[in-house]
Amino acid sequence: MLTLKTKHLGNLRTEITHLQSGGKMTTDAPVDNNGKGEFISPTDMVAGALGSCMLTLMEMAATRMDLDMTGTILDITKVMAADPRRIAEIRIDVWFPFAADEKSRTILQRAADTCPVSKSLHPDLRQVVSFHYREEE
Repeated sequence: MLTLKTKHLGNLRTEITHLQSGGKMTTDAPVDNNGKGEFISPTDMVAGALGSCMLTLMEMAATRMDLDMTGTILDITKVMAADPRRIAEIRIDVWFPFAADEKSRTILQRAADTCPVSKSLHPDLRQVVSFHYREEE
């Protein structure tokens, strides 16, 4: 069964359609690679997919512990390399809106480590993830 359909729009742009939902997303080449940077780039989508995947799995674990992940923020930095042009590193800072004990932290961080996107990326792509919890009040 098909998952996505991607159409070339010209001017270094594509339109991706998720066939199950009908949702669409436009991509653009980044400014540093001849694009206009007016839409998300394919490599930015990889970094975003990694973060979204980790966040989803952490929410599944948090729900089992009665922790509310609403408001959790990911700050994601994608670092490109040349020759060949590729993603060299993705840095993710996870900012939780709650304090957590050591056991909960371990469970959340292990959940993030099980992300299938992470496991699908080339091992040379460095993934640096830092977890930040609100201080106890």
